[in-house]
Amino acid sequence: MIEVNHVSRSFGSFRAVDDVSFSIRKGEIVGLLGPNGAGKTTTMRMITGFLNPTEGSVLIDGADPQSDPRAVKHRIGYMPESAPLYGDMMVQEYLEYVSRVQGVDPDEKLPGLARECGIREVMHKNIAELSRGYRQRVGLAHALLHDPEILILDEPTSGLDPNQIIEVRKLVKEIGRTRTVIISTHILSEVEMLCDRVIIISRGRIVADSPTAELRGRFGEEAVVRIAAAGCTAESLCEACADIDGVRSCTQTASGEQDTAGKPLATVILSVSGGRDVRPDIFARIRDRNLVLYEMSMQRTSLEDVFRSLTTEGDAS
Repeated sequence: MIEVNHVSRSFGSFRAVDDVSFSIRKGEIVGLLGPNGAGKTTTMRMITGFLNPTEGSVLIDGADPQSDPRAVKHRIGYMPESAPLYGDMMVQEYLEYVSRVQGVDPDEKLPGLARECGIREVMHKNIAELSRGYRQRVGLAHALLHDPEILILDEPTSGLDPNQIIEVRKLVKEIGRTRTVIISTHILSEVEMLCDRVIIISRGRIVADSPTAELRGRFGEEAVVRIAAAGCTAESLCEACADIDGVRSCTQTASGEQDTAGKPLATVILSVSGGRDVRPDIFARIRDRNLVLYEMSMQRTSLEDVFRSLTTEGDAS
């Protein structure tokens, strides 16, 4: 469906996108993540044909956005971060106008689209009077008017309040059942809720490309387990747990905690991968060695942790 092959884009001496390659299959919902200025919007504009790559190529169903722009743009619906709407027009007038520009019969298309995007109750209101949430919905309706196979959304929930965010996410999820969707965002909870796959860009380059559910395991630890026990040293506690399936490493820590006799507790942190719960095995090891367990807690690695580690590598601390 979408093929991005060794694409770069420079603005003068600044290289905004640097040798980016990926492919997206029909029906995928893909999150394009990155810090502000990472190259997300530039990449999407090259996919849509708004910008030419300095190097490399983009193909949409085998068509080049530069050599065959009409064919490509007919397949793509694009909603930028701030939907470019005419505030002095009513929603109905605006969508009828855009329909005719695109060669779509508004009488046939608008009733179903208004229902799909949840804007039937505001069709006769001026766009300038709408809340930002409704303006985003109108922007989505605009992007969907010509029934595109691919929908590209740049920060679709930017500036919305929590209730509006939930509504727009539900709408995007529903739309994604029948279309290929690319969502550019830096809101990581949004990606986990909506996307099948995540592509992370940092400084213009791809640093991760993975199914959302596998991202933690591929680019970070699945979880960490903190253990505090008495009757052993931290070193021997690490040795006891080192060969448990799923334990990748053990770090000794100095917590300053003490047992009931006032002796320091041995405390360690285990890095865990593989998706299995290692706590029963850890408990069995501690029991078999007649140690006294004071604490065992697991914390799953968040997508925020993975994102931060991938996009701040090399930064000054």
